[in-house]
Amino acid sequence: MVAHTEAVTAPDEFRRAVEALATATWRSELAVEDIPAPQRIAPFSAAVTADVLVGDDEIGNGRLVLLHDPAGNDAWQGTFRCVTFARADVDPEMVTDPLLALVGWSWLLDALESHGAAYTAPSGTVTSVASESFGGMAEHDPRAEVEVRASWTPLLTDGDGLAAHLDAWAELLCTTAGLPPLPAGVVPMPSRRGTPSRSPRRR
Repeated sequence: MVAHTEAVTAPDEFRRAVEALATATWRSELAVEDIPAPQRIAPFSAAVTADVLVGDDEIGNGRLVLLHDPAGNDAWQGTFRCVTFARADVDPEMVTDPLLALVGWSWLLDALESHGAAYTAPSGTVTSVASESFGGMAEHDPRAEVEVRASWTPLLTDGDGLAAHLDAWAELLCTTAGLPPLPAGVVPMPSRRGTPSRSPRRR
């Protein structure tokens, strides 16, 4: 899950952030797994992917990448960066709503704010696509999909404070898939599929 482009020991602040990712408690609808972290984007990175499940049906999915550059990055306005996408099928009628993109972007900002996740420099896109099949595929139902791609700089203190951002990301995935946020004061139950043990490793 963890990658970095230099054969050096990961800084303590990055290790603490990765530990928060390793010990996160996810909503029961999320099946979260490690994936290889991207390389060459930042000196240190970690990544997970998630499926949003209702019963045995997958109703959405997404990915979260945590980047860290100890020297800082002017574009990030910090030393950490969260990069994500969240994707789900929606009713075809929703794609024609001119407010869908604005609402989709608000899902991220509302999730960050509701979980008290301090951040800066958010950016991203919301894309909606509709498709209809013809000819030999005419029996297939029309499909529509919405995808939120976003990044933001979590304002962490020595690597601490990532948990609120993970909760916000989980809410973004579930909201995109049409699930309501957890009521205030309700603690998420562990997901059915735990994530494998994570430890920083060198390339």
